[in-house]
Amino acid sequence: MGDLVNLNEYRKQRARRDAASRAAEKRIKHGRTREERTKAAMEAERADAGLDGKRLDDDVERHDGKPEPDESQR
Repeated sequence: MGDLVNLNEYRKQRARRDAASRAAEKRIKHGRTREERTKAAMEAERADAGLDGKRLDDDVERHDGKPEPDESQR
């Protein structure tokens, strides 16, 4: 006679293997290194600082004639 196989264990092992392979694919597709994340954060911070430095005055009016809300009202 052949060896007995517990089908529940086989099914669970196959599901774990499939999940691990999907996770590896997603890490490759969506994952970024720490260096890439740090660089992106620094670039965003630099861009924000550049825009803040170019602001003309604090009481900028919108197109509809109403004043722009200040930081506490946002």
